[in-house]
Formats: sequence, C-alpha cells, structure tokens
Amino acid sequence: MRIISLASGSDGNMTYVESEKVKFLVDIGLSCAEAVKRLKLIDVQPEEIDAILVTHEHNDHIKGVDAFSYKYDKPIFAHKSVWDNLKFKLIKTPSKNRRFFETDTFNLRDVVVHAVEVPHDVPCFGYCFENNGAKISILTDVGHTNDRILDSIRGSQLVYLEANYDKTMLKEGKRYPLALKHRIAGGRGHLSNDESALLIKYLVESGSRQIVLSHLSRENNTPDLAYSYIAEKLRDYGIIEGVHVKIDVASPNPGTMFKL
Repeated sequence: MRIISLASGSDGNMTYVESEKVKFLVDIGLSCAEAVKRLKLIDVQPEEIDAILVTHEHNDHIKGVDAFSYKYDKPIFAHKSVWDNLKFKLIKTPSKNRRFFETDTFNLRDVVVHAVEVPHDVPCFGYCFENNGAKISILTDVGHTNDRILDSIRGSQLVYLEANYDKTMLKEGKRYPLALKHRIAGGRGHLSNDESALLIKYLVESGSRQIVLSHLSRENNTPDLAYSYIAEKLRDYGIIEGVHVKIDVASPNPGTMFKL
C-alpha cells in the first residue's frame, strides 16, 4: 500500500490510499477543485479514484465530497450512523453512490477495511487498512480512547494519529469561548499532545514504527510544539524518537508518501 496525507488540520482533511487494485480517499475536506489539484501533484487523476470513505459529517472532512462524487461518479462509503445526518448534506450524490456499511469490516478489492467507531460529538469512525501483511490506521477526531479502539489499531506499522491541541494553548487562548474549550478537551472532543504521547507509547510497544501527528488545531497547537512536546514525553517513557519510532507531522499541505 501507499498512503499520503494531502491535507490535515482545522482547514481540511484528506488522505489518499492505494494498493495494487484500488485507489481511494479518506475524507475530502477541501473544495473539489483543490482536491483534484492535490491529486495531480502525486500524478493521480480524479477519474482513477475508486471510492471515498467518510469519517464523519463535519465540514473539514466533507467539504468537497459531494461535488467530487457527483462530478466523477464515485461511490461514498460511510457507516449507517454517519449517513443518518450526512444524507442531508450530500445532496448531489445519487442513491447508487451512497454506500452504507454497518459491519466493522468490509473489502475494497484487495484492501481489508476495518471501521473503528470513536467517541466524538457526532457519529465518527477511524479506519484501519490491511493488505499483504501491511496495516495502516487513521485515528483522528477522537475524544478519548478505550480498549476496543486500542485493540483495533494494535499492530499497525503506520498510524495517522490525532494530536489536536496543546493544553496550555487551549486554556490560555483568547479566541475560543469557554464552552468550545470544554468541548475540545472533553471526552467527545479531541486528543491533546499529552494523550497522543501516551497512545504512541502503547503503539510502539505493540509494534508501530511510524507515527504521523495529525489534525493539529490551527489555534491551539503548532507542528514544532507537537513534535517536540511529544518527543520529550516519549523520552520519559524510555522511547527515543528516531530510534524506537519515527514521528512526522501532517500539515495543511501534502505530506510524505509512505509505502508499506
């Protein structure tokens, strides 16, 4: 498999995944035109995309989904609980391209897809992808983790993991009202740098060797802060970045293409 984050953060999220037999996107939180532009940067034409997987209904994840699906006649896959509200937002997508799933596992040709329900303020799912012995997970928009979620992503060689906010920046920031701060830091909001570091400790102990810090808040985190803070926390756990695990940081711009 090959995977690349084409956009990550408060202003839009979009990830491209391919195997020998399928090419698909996880979310399109950019305009359709911008999504096409970014695909062409990696030499992928929009017509080549076989499917779009949606995590949840928030605009930074679905902004371009409807237009892309309509223009290029591509199916949209989302859990039934996500579709309950998504159907009112994706008005151009014909019924034939509205693909519901209710089971945790299904196939996109030669890729096994595991949908992982995560706690957020709307129905929301992460995804694990398996192909030829490789396992990749995308876990963002997570209020908190539990044993079920940890078991789902265990053994992933590569994980795109939320590190949304720095606790001090969120607490001391002047732009967000108190209610929004409570939502972000609550059990159905987002993961902090501290929580992400603890989860990375678990992932490294279960065999993960590449982490991409993802979905960083524009207001309450920075790439340098997330990386340095988490790397320092990992050292406290006896885990050295660059030795035991490699950490990259996803940004609003296209990132690194990984091949497993």
